[in-house]
Amino acid sequence: MRAVTAKITKALNVGCTIKTCDNSGAKVVQIISVKRYKGRKNRLPKAGVGDEVTVAVLSGKPDMRKKTTKAVIVRQRKEYRRPDGTRIQFEDNSAVVLKDDKGNPKGTIIKGPIAKEVAERWPGIAKVASIII
Repeated sequence: MRAVTAKITKALNVGCTIKTCDNSGAKVVQIISVKRYKGRKNRLPKAGVGDEVTVAVLSGKPDMRKKTTKAVIVRQRKEYRRPDGTRIQFEDNSAVVLKDDKGNPKGTIIKGPIAKEVAERWPGIAKVASIII
């Protein structure tokens, strides 16, 4: 997994519920933990675009519900800055559910755009994505 080039503002706390933008069977997920997060005592871990998170499936297909799985954040409402000075902001917070530890998505279709930083870091998601911004 490569480093992210942009200075991404971490906007999604643990406990936050977000929608998924793929056809994996999960509709709404809740963030349980953030992988590779180094923080301070008593501070809730936060996630941003391109981060791998552990999620609990709140709604979706019956075989997916009440299960924990891995996901990657592909969009966030809070704007973040790219090295060329542009600021990127999406309309919603969204994630893609992963199938395995290599970063391959469980779904075969990703609805809506994904961030360029996600495509650089997760090539499996970039293959399935329809639009990369």
